[in-house]
Formats: sequence, C-alpha cells, structure tokens
Amino acid sequence: IFLCMSGGPAQLDTFDHKPQTGKKKHPGSVFRFRQHGDCGMWISELMPETARHADKLCMINGMHADTGIHAQSFLQLHTGERLRPRPSLGSWINYGLGTDNQNLPGFISLNTSKSSIYSSSFLPSIYNGTPIGVNGEDMSLATVNNIHSNHLPVSSKRRQLEFVQSMNRRHLAARPGDEKLDSVIKSMELGFRMQASAPDLLDVSDETQATLDAYRVGRKLRIGTCRPTDFGRQCLLARRFAEAGVRFIEVNHGGWDQHKNHRRDLTANCETVDAPIAALLHDLEQRGLLDETLVVWGGEFGRPGLTPDDGKDETGHNANGFTFWMAGGGMKGGYVHGRTDEVGARAVDGKLHFRDLHATMLHALGLPPNDLTYFHQGRAHRLTGPDGGKVVTNLFA
Repeated sequence: IFLCMSGGPAQLDTFDHKPQTGKKKHPGSVFRFRQHGDCGMWISELMPETARHADKLCMINGMHADTGIHAQSFLQLHTGERLRPRPSLGSWINYGLGTDNQNLPGFISLNTSKSSIYSSSFLPSIYNGTPIGVNGEDMSLATVNNIHSNHLPVSSKRRQLEFVQSMNRRHLAARPGDEKLDSVIKSMELGFRMQASAPDLLDVSDETQATLDAYRVGRKLRIGTCRPTDFGRQCLLARRFAEAGVRFIEVNHGGWDQHKNHRRDLTANCETVDAPIAALLHDLEQRGLLDETLVVWGGEFGRPGLTPDDGKDETGHNANGFTFWMAGGGMKGGYVHGRTDEVGARAVDGKLHFRDLHATMLHALGLPPNDLTYFHQGRAHRLTGPDGGKVVTNLFA
C-alpha cells in the first residue's frame, strides 16, 4: 500500500526533527516535536495519531532525488525514470507477483489524476493500474469506469462476451505471440468478473460505525478551506482491497505543494491524513495483515523549513534530503535510518535514492530487484534503472 503524498511534504515539520542549536537560528520547524513509543522516535505534533504507531515505523530520513521539479520527480518516484514514460512501480509488482484474486485487478490507484503513475507502458496492458475516484477525493461516489451495464441479465452478458471472445481467440490464433491482443482478451474477462466483486468492495456500509469513525470517513477539515475529503475512505478501501488479494494499492493525497500559507495548509493536510493512516496501521495489525503488507508513505521530494522568527510563511522544494517511512512487510519498526545535515538541507548519512527505495520494496515483496526485467526495443528494462538499485538490508527486522 503506497500512501502517496504528492506535492512534497515538509519533512522538517513532520518526521525529521531539527532542534535549534547554537547561537544562530536556522530554518527549522515552528511545530513542536516529541519522542514516541519505546523507540523514542521524534515526531511532530501535527501527526499525533500516527505517532502512536512509532514502534511500527521504519523512518528513512536520508532520501534524495535527482530533481526538484514536480513532474519529473513524481514520474521518477513512480517509474524510476524522470523524463520518459515507463511502467509504474505498481505495474512492475503486478507483473512480478501476478494477482492473488482472479476477479480483481492486481494494481489499483485511488484518487489519481495522472495516467503515467498507473500506466504499464511497454509491459502487457493486463498489468496496467485500474484508476478509481479519478480527479477528486470524494470516494463515496467512486466507481470503476464502465463496469456497470444493466441492459442485459448476467447470463446474456456472459453469452455476449463468449461470442466476442471466440472471435478474439481466432484472431489471436492467427497472430501467435501478440501480447497486446492477448492482454485485451484477458482484460475483457477480468472486466466481466469485476462486475460481481468490485461494487461490494467499494461499498463500506458493512463496516462498523467504530471503524468508519476511526478512519474519519466523511469528515470535513476544521482548518483552512474546510474542503470535503475522503482520504479516510481511501485508506479503508486500501485495507479492503489488500484483504481481497489486490497486490498493489496506491492511495493519493495531493495539496502538499505549499509555497504560501504553509502553517495553515500543512496543518490541514496532516489533520486529513493522520488519523486514517493510524487506523489503517491498527486495522492491518489487528487483522494479522501487517506482517505481510508493506505500507509506504512519502512524496516526490521534501521542503526546507521555516525560519521561526522571519515572519514569512513560504517554503520551496528540496530534493537533496527528505523523508519516507515504511511499516509492516518485514521492516524494522521503531528504527530511524539515515539523516540530513544539521539544518535538514541535504541527506548526509544512510542516503537512499528512489532506485534504492524501489529495490528495497521489491526485495521486501520477494522479487529480485535488479533481475526483474522485461525485453523491449532491443534490450532488457527494469524498474531500478540501468545501474540498478541497492537493497538496504538495515531496514529489515
């Protein structure tokens, strides 16, 4: 489950504690930090519910990326490449592991707005991500596009599909090895089977009120614009899809590109995501799923801190040092890996590039990170790029 915070979360105000030391004040957080859990992990006051799970978190404070340009870094985070379309991380995992539920896609992207982040690119299209809740956070009305068709009973639709598929198979027999055609045939079958499974999974009315409250389903923000948000429903759906055997679920929350009104908007964003993330971690643990489910949190880069006494409320981009965290899936809980320099500007120890993050994630899922390849246009391609990525073994329990 990838909790994608697009826009660049400010690490110095959330998970990278940089106390003021010495005579000269440096850019840092205007929010208070406290130690949490048996591990004593420093976490901001903006994330109090997530902080309750400090002993589950594997904090990575030494992340760095190639560029501070949103579109390029966001693409590299998802595909390993920052300039060219390539298969998404979810597509690679779907390709490597296959589906665990024949009636659902292996890769689902919730509240997504960019097709590049769920595209299978040159991988067969059966590994493409299925977007749900496109261009908005109102997941209460979310559906899988074009999945419903009530003009025929199920038995008639089955016969109709069989007729079309018989022609498709004859077409394929005359073109052996045509992966695109084979993927279309498989996708049509999957689409038919999804009509029975997907609607029930999207309907959370069978959850207890206590569960809905824990995920803050339907709640509105109290700060800032007070816009409606259904991030909690997204997290709840992620748990339901994980239970149902979907291999890779991406949960997207935007709005972290805060150049102005940073205090207000960061507070609002953290209030939006904090309790649902905590509920997801708790729920996965209680259901015995956390050990076999890797949860990853982060965005395309970070932000420098605010100077406490400069009167400004503005931050820029920082690709030289920022924070990700992982939980479950064999990760070492209550552990902080790497660090930025004393002002949080640059990763200096335990540095991880996106290639290393991808390699570590693939390894955690039982896939050979630098040997998971696909032959395309005359050469073998991989998620971890031409030079490969490094599996960071220190992150594992």
